[in-house]
Amino acid sequence: MPRVVSIYLPDLAIERIRRADGEGRLSADLPLVMIAKSGSQRWITALDRKARQAGLHVGMPAAQAQAIIGKLQFVDADPVGDAAALERIALWALTQYSPVVAMDAPDGIVMDTEGADHLQGGEELMLSGIVNRFHGRGLTARVAIADSWGAAHALARVGKRDTVLVTPGETVRFVERLPISSLRLSPDVVASLRTLGFQTIGELSSTPRAPLALRFGPEIGRRLDQIYARLPEPIEPIKPAELIEVSRAFAEPIGAPETIAKYVSRLVVQLCDALQKKGLGVRRTDLIVHKVDNTMQAIRAGTAKPARDVAWLTKLFKDRIEKIEPGFGIERLSLAAIMSEPLAEAQKTSSLIEEEVVDIAPLIDIIGNRGQRVYRVAPVASDVPERSVRQIGVATAPAGGSWTLHWPRPVRLLARPDLIEVIALLPDHPPVSITWRGKRRRVRRADGPERIFGEWWTKSSEFDAVRDYFVIEDDGGERFWIFRSGDGVDAATGSHKWFMHGIFA
Repeated sequence: MPRVVSIYLPDLAIERIRRADGEGRLSADLPLVMIAKSGSQRWITALDRKARQAGLHVGMPAAQAQAIIGKLQFVDADPVGDAAALERIALWALTQYSPVVAMDAPDGIVMDTEGADHLQGGEELMLSGIVNRFHGRGLTARVAIADSWGAAHALARVGKRDTVLVTPGETVRFVERLPISSLRLSPDVVASLRTLGFQTIGELSSTPRAPLALRFGPEIGRRLDQIYARLPEPIEPIKPAELIEVSRAFAEPIGAPETIAKYVSRLVVQLCDALQKKGLGVRRTDLIVHKVDNTMQAIRAGTAKPARDVAWLTKLFKDRIEKIEPGFGIERLSLAAIMSEPLAEAQKTSSLIEEEVVDIAPLIDIIGNRGQRVYRVAPVASDVPERSVRQIGVATAPAGGSWTLHWPRPVRLLARPDLIEVIALLPDHPPVSITWRGKRRRVRRADGPERIFGEWWTKSSEFDAVRDYFVIEDDGGERFWIFRSGDGVDAATGSHKWFMHGIFA
């Protein structure tokens, strides 16, 4: 069953203008609206939160808006620029989330994530991750996932929730109370239906189709079938201009796993030949299955580093061919290199002295394509322990930063320091005993303190901050890394509370 994600960007036009205002000509304290012109008429096409709170709305004449708010900022609408920004977002989503991504103009994108959500940790984590990544870039986003494009589109635009997750098979329960304006019908049809007394999609769907079709045509019935997932609505995926893609169409539909595997192998050979001509290796590859019922299914495979090894890429896809549901048959297979990087030819040499280097990239590829996140830890030039490491890609070379430590560090650093109860003589003596997670431990040996100062150049609140770290060993021989916030004398240096921060081997 398809799983469709709709990403709604309600303030894309305004936020794009704000982000592009590098010179600071637009005030952040004054309301901002975008104005469209046609002859002597001028009206609002987009507005920010402050303008909405003042009572303005899309479609309001500009003169009326200026009469309501004297200090109102105007910017000419730029639909071409908005469309270009939406296309860039869609192309970015293509590389991050799904092989099937399309623009849902003018204010959103749509994706078929069937079989791809496991790479993001599941649907719930995928939706929250999408919202967080957009928010981190200063863009407002509301995201919904459902069994159909129509349902996801409607749920993302109704209500104020950032994420809406419709469990498979529960579409009817989620959409039947939505307003009829969510059906993507023309405003004239929606107004006429409201005149007839229809308010919700459930009321409209329970009405006989024949009278509605006689008066309004087949569009209402088509939209109802689409939102309830009774009628497929194909998503035509967006494609980058430089995309390397090979495909194979079939005069007679295919469906047997052995046949699919045979043609996938041939497509991999063609794709690798095309990559070799351009000196590229693939990092992310999508197999698009086009079925005779006008639906698509996609399988994505990624590699830790650029690759164009035919045998290995073929194996990555053959291991997942059983996930393909041919239905009534497959009429075309496409293989596309969504992400590629330069890959130079390397000559293999043999030596009687040097040991052969074992490449673990295939193992990483297998784990990563099963949905597990694989990463490396790189050093960061920081004395604060939790800031001294960062996660990087497996094949990414660490850049900058190093560890120059004279004191031992634990093999396991807690994600967040745990508050502990301690009996200790201030200011410089180690603890006599600690209580961590309900268990009291007597300290047999201790080493310290190691004093770490706050990084006042990154956070002004850390100007006087101090931590005193101790390595302790309890009665059972377990060794821990604990610290006291503050120097034990001056309250300005910290709270003087104790925390567990790491565990030694």
